[in-house]
Amino acid sequence: MRTVRLTLAGVMGVSALTAFSLTSSVAANAATPSLASCKTTIAAQEYAKGKLTVATDNPVYTPWFVNNKPSNAKGYEPAVVYAIANTLGIKKSDVKWAYEPFNSSYAPGPKSFDFDINEVSYTAARAQVVTFSTSYYDVQQSIVTLKASKMVKKHSPAQLKGYLYGDQIGTTGLAYINNYIKPTKPARVFNTLDQAVLALQTGQIDAIVIDTPTGQYMASSQIVNSKKKLVATQVGQFPSVGEHYGLLFTKSNPIVGCVNAAIIALKSNGTLASLQKKWLGIYTSVPTIKP
Repeated sequence: MRTVRLTLAGVMGVSALTAFSLTSSVAANAATPSLASCKTTIAAQEYAKGKLTVATDNPVYTPWFVNNKPSNAKGYEPAVVYAIANTLGIKKSDVKWAYEPFNSSYAPGPKSFDFDINEVSYTAARAQVVTFSTSYYDVQQSIVTLKASKMVKKHSPAQLKGYLYGDQIGTTGLAYINNYIKPTKPARVFNTLDQAVLALQTGQIDAIVIDTPTGQYMASSQIVNSKKKLVATQVGQFPSVGEHYGLLFTKSNPIVGCVNAAIIALKSNGTLASLQKKWLGIYTSVPTIKP
């Protein structure tokens, strides 16, 4: 759902997507410490003493969160947070959730949280002013349209250029539209994803480009007509361009190394793969199309 957001006075721009790298975010972080030393490190650096403060947007969406309630530990991202906390010896009751609007999460300056989890994609431009963890999810973009749209059957690279797209400001979906699809009509830009969804529902735009899991949710559960019948479909997903989600920290936050150590451990012991299978596993069956 969330991806490259544009603020920072245009620093990201629509070219931000070309900066994706699956290794760059790791290289930008401090050396990974031992897990044994991390509880002390984190306790000394926490934003709120005795609590691991984790921020996200409001509302948040399935399958990343469930029922817009991060503390219920349901959905991929809360499950990842609580697995990281457990790996670092932090009790579930000591994880505190905070609200941070998506578009301000990666702005420069101090943060009122330890890290933010909100499908924020790593880019080299963003990493100039905030610090990212290593990847907790490698993501592809997909395309959602109405079932009645001719795009359902006509979506060759040349045909895709002729549609009118819309997306939330600053998303990697918007960047993907501009950098890879390169439509003949400028994409419409909305302040929120809900506004873009409404524009699709009401026929103001032809399609939205969004990460595959969120696109599947939109098409299977969210976009309905006045009779509450589903009217959208996920046409397909695009090949990976190296995009991945990272936890977002204040620039050079010293706890990022410990969080990286936890993520690496969760990858090594199969926990992340298990959580992806549980919450995101249906998305591997989405067909791949070319932009």
